[in-house]
Amino acid sequence: MRSIIIGTAGHIDHGKSSLVQALTGKDPDRLPEEKRRGITIDLGFADLDLGDIRVGFVDVPGHERFVKNMLAGVHGIDAVALVIAADEGVMPQTREHFDICRLLGVQKGLIAITKTDLVEEELLSLVLAEAEELVTGSFLEGATTVSVSARTRAGLDELREALRKIAGDVPLRSSDYVTRLPIDRAFTMKGFGAVVTGTLVSGEIDEADELELLPAGKRVRARGVQVHGAAVNRAESGQRTAVNLAGVDVADIQRGMVLAQPGRLVPTQIIDTQIAMLPSAPRPIRTRSRLRVHLGSAEVLARVRVLNNRGEILPGETGFAQLRLEAPVVAVHEDRFIIRSYSPAETIAGGLVLDPLAAKHRGRELAKTQQRLRALIDSDRPARFAEFVNAAGDSGLKLSNIAARTGWKDGVLSQVAESAVKDGTAVEGEGVYVAKEIFERLSRRTVHEVKAHHQREPLARGLARETLRDRLFAHASPELFRTVISRLEEQGVLATDKDMVRSKEHLLELSPADTQLRDRMLAILEKAGLEAPSLDQLLESAGVAASQRAHGRKILQLLLDKGTVVRVQNEMFFHAEALRKLTGLLHRYGNEHEPDRLIDVAAFKDLAGVSRKYAIPLLEYFDLAHVTRRAGDKRIILK
Repeated sequence: MRSIIIGTAGHIDHGKSSLVQALTGKDPDRLPEEKRRGITIDLGFADLDLGDIRVGFVDVPGHERFVKNMLAGVHGIDAVALVIAADEGVMPQTREHFDICRLLGVQKGLIAITKTDLVEEELLSLVLAEAEELVTGSFLEGATTVSVSARTRAGLDELREALRKIAGDVPLRSSDYVTRLPIDRAFTMKGFGAVVTGTLVSGEIDEADELELLPAGKRVRARGVQVHGAAVNRAESGQRTAVNLAGVDVADIQRGMVLAQPGRLVPTQIIDTQIAMLPSAPRPIRTRSRLRVHLGSAEVLARVRVLNNRGEILPGETGFAQLRLEAPVVAVHEDRFIIRSYSPAETIAGGLVLDPLAAKHRGRELAKTQQRLRALIDSDRPARFAEFVNAAGDSGLKLSNIAARTGWKDGVLSQVAESAVKDGTAVEGEGVYVAKEIFERLSRRTVHEVKAHHQREPLARGLARETLRDRLFAHASPELFRTVISRLEEQGVLATDKDMVRSKEHLLELSPADTQLRDRMLAILEKAGLEAPSLDQLLESAGVAASQRAHGRKILQLLLDKGTVVRVQNEMFFHAEALRKLTGLLHRYGNEHEPDRLIDVAAFKDLAGVSRKYAIPLLEYFDLAHVTRRAGDKRIILK
């Protein structure tokens, strides 16, 4: 069965609730005070079965004091029934409610002229003309207008038929978005516990589903699900839904919270938006203005920063602005919201969420920011994906970051990301996406930095990976750093060697003088055997002048990199062959002393033919090399 949500709109006492009750047989006014005062104070709900179509009504209060309650319910409607009483005509809240529906992007609806039994035909004709004038140029221009009387029931059949026609015209809700239910009511039901209600704006909720209550971040479970008062196994997007929650007390739930798929959406307090001012707004929105923002079922105060050179958006204008909210909310790209002035509270603008997880903008980048936000409106999904990624700069974004901004399901995310990469606007590396321009810039800088290092240090094997990362990728993710290096390797530009990065063509070609110095060092260390000289002694014996010690260290480093020389302590270097022979002697000694294979310092000194000065560092080296393992004051020679 097709389900749609119809919201009532109109001035106080124009017969909205009476009309809903006449259509459905259910009184949407549920509060004792509403019964006593005869007005709607909070949201009311009822449903109408038209056979193959189920209409859910959200009946909203018409009094100006309760417009914020009206806004909590009207956010998820598919169409509006603009109610105008024949005995009063268009009134202030008629206009405000109608403006709200336009600002929220409602595209379908009808006009219901109520209380027709109270007026003559001439007055009814005037009200019809007034209604026609009100909706001229709007989504309701040319919409069906039905004259009805809840008391005499005249016109109700025509109204039902008009509702059926609207249901056929309303497009099906997209299945591209994750589950999201803004909560407009929470209460306790005896024997069941906490129950929340709202319009399921996207996704679906199954009985026993795990959900997340945001912005609190609390995990809950759907113990039971109802649609239009009937228990169901699954609620689908576009339905008025009640969920019995396990894992939370009703005292911890407030109107404005959101039930969502766990781990997908995140609360936010900084939002980039496009704001459309009403021509009737009494004053501009200016930077630093304090505003009331109605997003979903939430109302939150905010400060605004207008993103133009004037610092204001005039009545009737549309412009970009950043909202800095005083409390966290849940929003996704393309959500619509209403702005009311702080005092007096009146509707002045509507807006479109462009980036719900925005960063604070710097003034000198204003033109660039405007261009980016415009692209988030005027482009397709892959281009918008690329804009989100581009705004993240060197940090890049994971798909989870895009999911939190857009509410797209996994399949949509993957498809959009694949298109963006294929189009060449984004690059993916180990699950992190970065703008192609940024990736190419980092790649060029990486190559330049490595080559510059070779020019500065021609005898160095390469540039340390961590040094390169600290210099160029301090604000980038580790995944992006590894991807840049691996791509440059694949292209044959760079090569890696353990913890070093070098240019592919970089070769260590020693001058004749350096070759001779290298050979002298090797000869000295080979002759010294296990009684290695200190670094200063080695350099001095090799004929390195004091002023050339740094150069001599570089030649020694080449021998260390090649493995022909081994550093045992900071200032103690051995020829690798001497250590290899000593390792063989240790293994032979161990084999001769089975099964314990123990050796103490004294025995090691005799075996190696060295003093304690060398014995202790050598034993510690063999421990690290897993040739020996310390056992008290002795060593076990490992097999």
